Amino acid sequence: MSEALLSPQDLLIGRKALEMALEKGVSKARICLSKSVMDLVGTLNGKVDKVTKCIDKSLSVNLFCDSRYGSFSTNRLDLEGIDAFLDKAIETTRMLTPDPLRDLPEPSLTAKDALTGFELDLYDPEYEAMTPERRLSLALGASIFESAAPEGCKLVSEEAEYSDSIFDNWTIDSNGLECRHIETAFEYGVEMTVEDTKGNKYSKYWWDGTPRLKDLDINGCCPKALEKAVSMIAPRRVRSGKKTMVIDSEVASKVVSPILRALNAYSLQQNNSFLLDSMGKRLFSEGLTIIDECRRPGKAGSRLFDSEGVASSEVPIIEKGEVKRFFVNTYMAAKTGYEQTVEDALRPRVLPFPEEGLDRDEIIRRCGEGILITDFNGGNSNTSTGAFSYGIEGYAFKNGRITHPVHDMVVTGNFLDLWSGLLYCGSDARECQSKLVPTLAFADVDFSA
Repeated sequence: MSEALLSPQDLLIGRKALEMALEKGVSKARICLSKSVMDLVGTLNGKVDKVTKCIDKSLSVNLFCDSRYGSFSTNRLDLEGIDAFLDKAIETTRMLTPDPLRDLPEPSLTAKDALTGFELDLYDPEYEAMTPERRLSLALGASIFESAAPEGCKLVSEEAEYSDSIFDNWTIDSNGLECRHIETAFEYGVEMTVEDTKGNKYSKYWWDGTPRLKDLDINGCCPKALEKAVSMIAPRRVRSGKKTMVIDSEVASKVVSPILRALNAYSLQQNNSFLLDSMGKRLFSEGLTIIDECRRPGKAGSRLFDSEGVASSEVPIIEKGEVKRFFVNTYMAAKTGYEQTVEDALRPRVLPFPEEGLDRDEIIRRCGEGILITDFNGGNSNTSTGAFSYGIEGYAFKNGRITHPVHDMVVTGNFLDLWSGLLYCGSDARECQSKLVPTLAFADVDFSA
């Protein structure tokens, strides 16, 4: 087994830390041990620019003491250091304001099927075979700087990073919880910059990531980033007005993440959500269905439990426009009366609408005319009202075909109004992303130049 994982000795120290906390007078406690290792090779214009290795191992403790609650962490994992750390942590916790609603999750809610960390098949044994020489070979082999010859412009720079990493998380508590999650990751990302004949520079980024090295499309990233950069040359202005908006799957989570945040019990309890009192109500287009695909073996982002150890479940978040789930941890369940679920969406996926098999090109063809957004550049959204205003860049399209790039435009609106005008959800979500959102299309969206 990889030395990058938590060792049996580490787990013994974690168990001892829990025993020590209880012996020192806390009523309940949760211990989390985590270890991560990342190796990275950065290249610039086809040559090695930097090589780094990051290792982090820490112990965090959640203490429940005299109706008070405290959360602390340390990187010192010897028993003498943990003993002193716990003394200070408990002393600090006892000085806090009492909050009797703080508690561990009920054992009936916690994960029982995550004992080894390997249950989701997210660990690639190939990680153990990685060497510095192989990492260098992968990073340099993906470069196209010396061979690329873009037509009508000059390739200015190619900045890229290859990394592989491993993450090991082990959680226990005084109610009998024990669960573990182990995952490897292999990633490559690159930014290509080109210069046109007038000296204007355009930069674009592309990346890929996967738990298994064999699935990493490392050689496709530089050509894709270069293609994207070249395609942005000679942008033209478009008149302001209401237009059909298509959002590329690479950035479409920008209009989904605010919905998920608004469904979190913290936002709801603070009246800082545009989805207050939304449970069971159809507030979105019937074309919108979001499910939490959090238990898919081999899929990046899958988890069997959340940070409290509560078991995950594959359930609808929004189904045909109707709100089906809030994200409610133990504390917020006690505070609000909502049914406890998990803290956040673990692996949300927007399902295709109105049928499967639609990709970006087909959606543009069906929409006919409008703006394709490929990047959001600044702006903000209001969690309380759902109002948003984002800078964008992308392409104008007409007769179902892209005509020219556009930039320096702003899109504004309200998320509830936006989603009521949903036209299409594609089937092209990128599996490497934390939120699986495909190409989206909306009618009558306000654009200003």
